[in-house]
Order: sequence, then structure tokens, then C-alpha cells
Amino acid sequence: MTRDEIMQQLQQMGNESTKKVLMKHGAREPFFGVKIEDLKKIVKKTKTDYSLSLGLYNTGNSDAMYLAGLIADPGRMTREDLNDWADKAYWYMLSEFTVAWVASESPYGLELALQWIDSGKENIASSGWATLASIAAISNDPDIDKELFTGLLERVSKTIHTEKNRVRHTMNNFVITVGGYCTHLSADAIQIASTLGKLQVDMGGTACKVPDATEYIKKMHKRNLLGKKRKSARC
Repeated sequence: MTRDEIMQQLQQMGNESTKKVLMKHGAREPFFGVKIEDLKKIVKKTKTDYSLSLGLYNTGNSDAMYLAGLIADPGRMTREDLNDWADKAYWYMLSEFTVAWVASESPYGLELALQWIDSGKENIASSGWATLASIAAISNDPDIDKELFTGLLERVSKTIHTEKNRVRHTMNNFVITVGGYCTHLSADAIQIASTLGKLQVDMGGTACKVPDATEYIKKMHKRNLLGKKRKSARC
């Protein structure tokens, strides 16, 4: 399928009710309001396609940009590609899912994540923390630098309440992910989680809530999920 053919199909798949929901969460025109389950039907046809993913992302259409992340080839993504995607990811489903998922599976994930978290731009900094969380979820424990991630946990504890809105949210999720997926860092993450207190995050008037990090990690442990890595960041 070509980019134009896919854009036509996305337009046919879009519906107003989905569009209204996504707009409440931060999506803006141009987009059609396509359900993720329908995007995955297109993925089955296109499979992984590096060039097509770049073309779709560059349309600026939120549905196409999210789809681009699902068909991207992380191994072929360059630093320039990933920085471009992070810069253009204007709302959280793109910055914290699409960009973070693809970056974490690329050779440049950790390098770029550590750069992005220092950005003064909310969307880029949140991409950085979300990428770090995905790395924690998919990487084998021996491949995760304990000293580095301990330092990142401590940074969360010291700065989370002064960070921008979505950055606070992704920092909290980083603590949860490390606590639930990394056996050698779980105790540290639980200790940090206990210091966070109540987080104030504007969820755009939606019913979504910020999870309590301590309680969430405990639930993962009770379900015997500690250390059970995900096969892929993308879902």
C-alpha cells in the first residue's frame, strides 16, 4: 500500500465519536479519529516498512503518525529521524507512545532519552522519560545500568513536582515501570515511589487518573509480574 492509499483508508475508517474522545485527550486537526484496532488492520497489510512510516509521520495527521510508529523499523531509524519525530509529537499518544516505543527499540534509545529529558519542551522531555520506561520494560536486567537508573530514580524524587504537566506523568510511570520490570532496581523504585506523595497532573478534563506508584508496583508484584519483560515496547 502507498501512503496515499493508506490516507484514503484512514479517512474511511475515521468516525466522529472516536475523534471527539481523542480531541479531549489532546489530538487536533488534521486527523480522522481512527480506532487503534482498525489501525492494526492496516499494519497486517503493510508489515514493517521504514520508508512508508516516515512518509505517514510527515503528513502531520495524528492517525497516520500513530500508525507510522506501529510499522516503523526501529533498527533503521536514525538519530535525525527520531529527533524529528520527537519534535513533531505534539500530544501524548505520539510523544509518550509512538516516539518512545520506536526509540526504545532503536540503537539510539538510551542516548536520545537522556538528551530528551533535559529538554525544556514538555513533549520532548516526556518522550525521554517514556523511552526510559520502555527500555526498562524490554531490556534484560544485566543490560540496564543500575547506577544510571538509580540516579534517574533519585532525580524523579527531587524534581517531579516542579516539572511540566506530562513530564510529571511520565516520570511517575518511569518509577512504576522500573519497580515492576527490573528485579535489581525494584526495591529502589519502591523507596522512591514512597516519597512522591500525591501528584497533580492535568488530564485535560478526562476521567483518566494518575496511578499511585507504590500501589501499582505492589499490584504487579502480587500478580507475579516482577521481572517479566515485554517482548516489544509497541502494543
